Amino acid sequence: MISGSIRKMTSQVSSDGKVSYQLNLADTSINMNDLLGQKVSLNFDGSIACINCSRPTKKSFSQGFCYPCFKKLAACDTCIMSPEKCHHHLGTCREPEWAEKYCMQSHYVYLANSSGLKVGITRGDQLPTRWIDQGATQGRAIFSVQNRRLSGLVETLFKQEVADKTNWRNMLKGNADDLDLEFEQERLISLLGEGLDSLQYEFGIQSITDLSEENFTHKFEYPVLSFPTKVVSINAEKTPLVEGTLLGIKGQYWLLDTGVINIRKYTGYQVTFSH
Repeated sequence: MISGSIRKMTSQVSSDGKVSYQLNLADTSINMNDLLGQKVSLNFDGSIACINCSRPTKKSFSQGFCYPCFKKLAACDTCIMSPEKCHHHLGTCREPEWAEKYCMQSHYVYLANSSGLKVGITRGDQLPTRWIDQGATQGRAIFSVQNRRLSGLVETLFKQEVADKTNWRNMLKGNADDLDLEFEQERLISLLGEGLDSLQYEFGIQSITDLSEENFTHKFEYPVLSFPTKVVSINAEKTPLVEGTLLGIKGQYWLLDTGVINIRKYTGYQVTFSH
């Protein structure tokens, strides 16, 4: 048994697209792929510690923060979920130095296939991790843009034609049929070219770089023995002892024979893991 404060699983992908996961508790890294087909358990003891200040908290906000940190940190501001609402340029950012490090850096706008075609954005050093965390079986970066706010504006433009959310239940029922993401990229740019031109006129011709000529579609294979026919979500606050046979891992979800649980949702919760 290993006890500690839970964090989202880390992942690696091999050259042939196979994804492997590690659960990190205390100073121990557990290779979860090795436990496929075995009984595993997470026992939540009811305590939560803020992942920023370590203060005990009765409720977790924004996946792992106490309420004071949630209210003061830039990482918890509304513009994290809606990057087009970034207000750094207005001089009202909660933490300008943090924003310079994380938001005022190059970002990708991408297409992915998780539960179907979607558009998304992520910082330039977060691929392919972002795709794997979403359970995408395919991913393709289509633009490099100069900062997070602009990536959000491009994403908002693309949302006129394509979803920006993953249907997590459908994602966990199986792998979506392969899509021609290069074709979708060309199709969407053709449809939205006028809006892209307007953004480049406003922010500068170098602010958005089209990656059509230099990119390719990445493919991912997740460690799954079988997918559930019916997705039953496990709520660890109502069922503190989560146990079952591990049938697979996709995104940040464990697929157990007793239901599915989103590990990332419980960031900062104190647990005991056993197998």
